Amino acid sequence: MKYSICVSGAAAGKTVEQSKYAAEKVGRAIAKSGHIITTGATVGLPFYAARAAHRAHGASIGFSPATSLREHVMKYRLPIGMFDFINFTGLNYVGRDTYMVQSSDAVITIGGRFGSLHEFATAIENGTPCGVLTGTGGTADVLPDLIEKLEVPHKSSIIFDSDPESLVRRMIEKLDVEIGEIDTSAIANEWFLHGDEEVTKRAG
Repeated sequence: MKYSICVSGAAAGKTVEQSKYAAEKVGRAIAKSGHIITTGATVGLPFYAARAAHRAHGASIGFSPATSLREHVMKYRLPIGMFDFINFTGLNYVGRDTYMVQSSDAVITIGGRFGSLHEFATAIENGTPCGVLTGTGGTADVLPDLIEKLEVPHKSSIIFDSDPESLVRRMIEKLDVEIGEIDTSAIANEWFLHGDEEVTKRAG
């Protein structure tokens, strides 16, 4: 089973220059693991992660705040070259963030500002596994202290790690435990075969 792993991070600001190579390592690790990277189809740290995944021949999906390709490029001035598919949500940034997080199996925070904090909060409130790449500045380095001070739900779903490859590996291992043990193909086949039998009965 391929997991969709969202990379969340600053589109601009000082953490981009500080942590762009770390973002590339995360994107490359997701691609080499055979899983799918999801991002906000934006610039900055998510861009570096998505581009690295694309260059490593991995699958990359972008969630755009725009309603169309034209709006994505002309209004929002966002990139297009490293995505296998762009979901034009038409939800602007805040709505896009929520939709993207809820469409992903896990979220990894690198650097970041308030938008990344919003994505992390959405994910953890939803019970989505979250990885935080510490040492990358911004939101990622504020979160450990913030989590200690607040009553954070699903605290056991959070993984902190300062090494990009290690964080991706640990996140996949966590997803393997939570999702990988479910035999979805068997469930789907059982439903399909049952439905097929019903169709055969009606046709006969």
